[in-house]
Amino acid sequence: MNGGSLGLRTGSYGLLQNINGAIAGGGISKSLSNVRKSSTKMLSVIREKERPLPNAWYRYMGCRKFSMLLLIAFALLVFALGSFVVNKDSTSPNVLQRIGTLGIVPYVNGGHHEASQILGEKDKKKDENRFQIPAFKGASVLPFRHPCVNFTFPPPPPPTRRRLGPRPCPVCYLPVDQAIASMPSSSSASPVLHNLTYVLNENPIKSEPHGDSDFGGYPSLKQRNDSFEIKKSMAVHCGFIKGSKPGHGTGFDFDESDLAELQQFHDIIVASAIFGNYDVIQQPQNISEEAKKNIPFYMFVDEETEAFMKNRSILSSSKRVGLWRIVVIHNVPYSDARRNGKVPKLLLHRIFPNVRYSIWIDGKLQLVVDPYQVLERFLWRQNANFAISRHYRRFDVFVEAEANKAAGKYDNSSIDEQVDFYKKEGLTPYSEAKLPITSDVPEGCVLIKEHIPITNLFTCLWFNEVDRFTSRDQLSFAIVRDKIMTKVDWSINMFLDCERRNFVIQSYHRDLLEQMPPPVPAVVRRPPALPNTRGKTPGKRIPRRGRDRRSGSSRHRKAAASNRDRNFF
Repeated sequence: MNGGSLGLRTGSYGLLQNINGAIAGGGISKSLSNVRKSSTKMLSVIREKERPLPNAWYRYMGCRKFSMLLLIAFALLVFALGSFVVNKDSTSPNVLQRIGTLGIVPYVNGGHHEASQILGEKDKKKDENRFQIPAFKGASVLPFRHPCVNFTFPPPPPPTRRRLGPRPCPVCYLPVDQAIASMPSSSSASPVLHNLTYVLNENPIKSEPHGDSDFGGYPSLKQRNDSFEIKKSMAVHCGFIKGSKPGHGTGFDFDESDLAELQQFHDIIVASAIFGNYDVIQQPQNISEEAKKNIPFYMFVDEETEAFMKNRSILSSSKRVGLWRIVVIHNVPYSDARRNGKVPKLLLHRIFPNVRYSIWIDGKLQLVVDPYQVLERFLWRQNANFAISRHYRRFDVFVEAEANKAAGKYDNSSIDEQVDFYKKEGLTPYSEAKLPITSDVPEGCVLIKEHIPITNLFTCLWFNEVDRFTSRDQLSFAIVRDKIMTKVDWSINMFLDCERRNFVIQSYHRDLLEQMPPPVPAVVRRPPALPNTRGKTPGKRIPRRGRDRRSGSSRHRKAAASNRDRNFF
């Protein structure tokens, strides 16, 4: 039995009958020893065959020094490959990025923005396709690959982070010389509309029971509707209805010396306004010498603001305050200072008939990036002719109207009347169906514009809505844009609000600044005075007695507490 079991287990190493013969012949021990030897030999041969690597390899692998050499060689290989990839994809060292505190849409206020769910992927695809060179119609083809082609936003903050409110985000700007080189040599084509003129009427008559003003000419509802029918040649209401030319007997009048200057040709201007002494002039920063030499900065003020500036010796006979050239407005058309501010904001093309590009910033803003860089980033690089930032939180007109009412921005019944009128005209709440339109509500404190017929028509009709209804231009923006876009192939670059906050810094209005308490002066720490040792024997102290000692220590404790309080503040 045992022999049979042994034979079955080792049948591959020898035949069972051979083993049985050896037992019968009396040579069992010799045969068994031979079997053991042969089986051991065969097992060793099989084990040698099963080894995939030679013994020398195992010997080296067991060596600690050899393992370290392998790791070092692998690390060097990874480093070399990484350096190659970085050098291949790196951008130009001349790229300028102005980095702000990160509060990037779609994570506005620390929470996921509702609009970002609709717009996030769309913006991502837009950014990926943005830099297919050449990028500009009518522009000189740049002799270099665009340095900002690989620029991306950093990751958003985690959702558990504290809500921070709107903040600037990084923007990739070209150096000033390259931005200047990218300026188109000719004007963009204006779709359909080629010739735009303006209605003049010395005796405008109000024929309908709605808003409007003498300055705007009281266009009828039919005239309003006809102005949205885009044709090759058009004449529309666009303010300055009286007089021979804007600023001369029209209301919103200029001095003769200013009027002559405003007629001059400029490639680019920057403009702003302060009415009702409502804001404090903010001086632009980081402006290149080329821009200071070639780009005029105009600040429009009314007579009230002018008087305040003269009383404070801010304004002299040179009519200059820093970079700003002050232009005084006489015979303002409205009693509301904010509505007067809409005239230069939306009708710059009427005030400056010979300008190619303009950047408008509200009076409370400070420009901190060169105008050439701003235009390159938001117009020329995008192949756009009008750019405005979208609101950082709201993107629906109906929601914006309710927010205006809650904040007391305007009379509630007037806001309701305007929104109801737009509802009847077909305005609907913003939804994904409007894509690629990213918002119906702009943050309208910055306008970047090329002065061509279609953009001039847009701002004329936008102004007419502000003149007819409330002065809250955020409410009328979308209806004018959408009506024009249904007629012609034209669009507006609505960029992120955090990008706008990168190139302008917002200040408070004057009334809020005057209510703020003055800053606490810094505490100057002075070194303790050296003790006066004249007439005293060194090393000798006069001991205090009783009450004097106690009162002295009390005074010392009070003084020390007072010093600690001052250091805290």
